[in-house]
Amino acid sequence: MSLLLGKKILITGVLNKLSIAYGIACVMYKHKANLIFTYQKKKYKNRIKKLVKNMTKYPIIKCDLSKNTDIKFLFIKISKIWKNFDGFVHCISFTPDNTLRKNFLETSRLEFQISHDINSYSLLYMVKKCINLLNNKSSIIVLTYLGSQKFIRNYNIMGLAKASLEANIRYIACNIGYKNIRINGISPAPIKTIASSRIKNINNIINLYKKNSPLCESITINHIGNVATFLSSDLSLGITGEIIHLDSGFNLQIINNIQ
Repeated sequence: MSLLLGKKILITGVLNKLSIAYGIACVMYKHKANLIFTYQKKKYKNRIKKLVKNMTKYPIIKCDLSKNTDIKFLFIKISKIWKNFDGFVHCISFTPDNTLRKNFLETSRLEFQISHDINSYSLLYMVKKCINLLNNKSSIIVLTYLGSQKFIRNYNIMGLAKASLEANIRYIACNIGYKNIRINGISPAPIKTIASSRIKNINNIINLYKKNSPLCESITINHIGNVATFLSSDLSLGITGEIIHLDSGFNLQIINNIQ
């Protein structure tokens, strides 16, 4: 079954085979989506190009989501390849070095601003710049995490940034719905990636999920890809502004021993 046959989707956030965005791309490609990828820095370009070469016939496009000009030119370039498209995946997680390993109360104003800017504002600006290129029934997929809603030790400023991101999803949903365009978030269990490896004691958190989730099942990037594909397909018409927890039910419980 090809849920995304004919759909044209932009993927951001691929860095290596462990990337959540890569898992999403693999499943979407399996379901016959046409994909365009971005890279943040020139040093990553060739690596990402080799990684996704079998999933796209289009050039990968430079886009640093901390720069409005990059986002603006991203969609100018896409409009020259696709007149219109069917949505994008916002799979971005960033905070300045060391903010996830130091005392939360030591977070600086600049670290606070950068974290909110890249994790949350970049989504708003992307929507603003591509809204007139999105087809009817388009779908935007955003990655978030439970630390936005509950205290997760060592997640620090990212918890606040993801809370901003989730509020952003709800407000965007209510401002683009008139165009029959949807936006939803996926909040998965923690997975070992380059980004998550910066969180102090991340292995302890991952093991806690494995031991205490009702389904007793580890979440993989393939699971996330399946949910993202569903949300990008016409099977999910009518769903918008939601945060779907993909954590084997971990979020249902009160767990007090995350170290």
